[in-house]
Amino acid sequence: MEKFQTTIKEAVSISGVGLHTGNTVTLTFEPAAEDHGYVFQRIDLDGQPKIKADCDLVVDTSRGTTLESNGARVHTVEHVLAALAGLEIDNCLIKLDAPENPIMDGSSRPFIDLILETGIATQKKEREYFEIPSRINYADGNGVEMMALPADDYRLTVMVDYNSPVLGSQHASIVNLSEFKDEISSCRTFCFLHELEMLVKHDLIKGGDLNNAIVIVDRVVEESEMENLAKLFNKEKIEVKKEGILNNVELRFQNEPARHKLLDMVGDLALAGVPLKAQILAARTGHAANVEFAKRIKKAYIESKKASKLNNNVPVYDPNVAPLYNYQQVSEILPHRHPFLLVDRVVKLTDNEVIAVKNITGDQYFFQGHFPGEPLMPGVLQLEAMAQAGGVLVLADKEDPGKWSTYFVKIENAKFKDKVVPGDTLVIRMALTAPVRRGLCMMKGEAFVGNRLVCEANMMAQIVENR
Repeated sequence: MEKFQTTIKEAVSISGVGLHTGNTVTLTFEPAAEDHGYVFQRIDLDGQPKIKADCDLVVDTSRGTTLESNGARVHTVEHVLAALAGLEIDNCLIKLDAPENPIMDGSSRPFIDLILETGIATQKKEREYFEIPSRINYADGNGVEMMALPADDYRLTVMVDYNSPVLGSQHASIVNLSEFKDEISSCRTFCFLHELEMLVKHDLIKGGDLNNAIVIVDRVVEESEMENLAKLFNKEKIEVKKEGILNNVELRFQNEPARHKLLDMVGDLALAGVPLKAQILAARTGHAANVEFAKRIKKAYIESKKASKLNNNVPVYDPNVAPLYNYQQVSEILPHRHPFLLVDRVVKLTDNEVIAVKNITGDQYFFQGHFPGEPLMPGVLQLEAMAQAGGVLVLADKEDPGKWSTYFVKIENAKFKDKVVPGDTLVIRMALTAPVRRGLCMMKGEAFVGNRLVCEANMMAQIVENR
């Protein structure tokens, strides 16, 4: 899988009609900067609004996937997105002069061929994958099931079962996105004859043609119906092969319908907004399920980003390493004494930062009266422990720390995010946010239990020489 982000080398255009709107449309792929992602732009509207390819912007999945943002809609995005994702292109601006992407032959292959004509450009920034950390499930209660499992690449398997003697149960899969171009991209959209009749009745396939969809005939069709269909599609004659494909259309693969479902899934899951390393298993899925599953993947990705950011920010405390200052040495720096000395160890000290530790034991005096049925360390004492750690930071370099004291001047933006209970180890980080001037020091304080941020505040204190 490509290590760096990619875009296309030059702008390229293609024209066709929208399947449902019947509008003639020109689509232009344009190169885009790193971290741009996939963005559609309606250049036919005032202000030329942009619509990000984002699962949270999906407003309709009835006969395709429709996005809406900034007062503009773009319909049937899945085949275009599948082409980009299938070629592992990260950044692209997709300009349209009509509300719907061109259907072309009902597959992604025309877009693939167009993009490969101009070529793919490797960018300088590394691609960030979302490696699925644990199983993600989705089911709608009506037989649709989807699952994402951890994997070191992107592989997909889909099963379709329409309880039809013509279509039957089919499977399709790829074990790597490199297979998408040759094995999946040319597979066309399909529908049943009874669906086609409903769509025609509701004026929903103005751009429909027997060259851009496979129509599966799942019942006996009278000759008069054949004549009406021929008129509808401007054909001299329409026939049904014995296996039930309208107008003798030759399938490109025996399981072309299942492969097209996989194509749709690649396009819809691109709306999660991040390249995936995962094994995707899906049964009887469609656009609605794909989009809901993409939302779950996006949510998991955002949560993992937050956790990663937090983990990178968590101070490291190893109890096996001797502290810089133990409890007795801390008491030589600070004026506090039992039971109000709330720093047990100092494990790191620089010019701008201190990491200190307070062990929370069940025999602490304040637990006797502070919710004895559910003992919690009071938030004000968490702030006091943080302030004492800050006192070590500003007094440790004094020749005689005992001649100095620190006093609170201000506390701002204090937030208590989780409980601190007996048995916890409170790891405190205090960092200067500005140089000490005229005895005033400003610090950002954070307190952690394990990987959890339990308390934070901005503090100002004054260093005063004892009289």
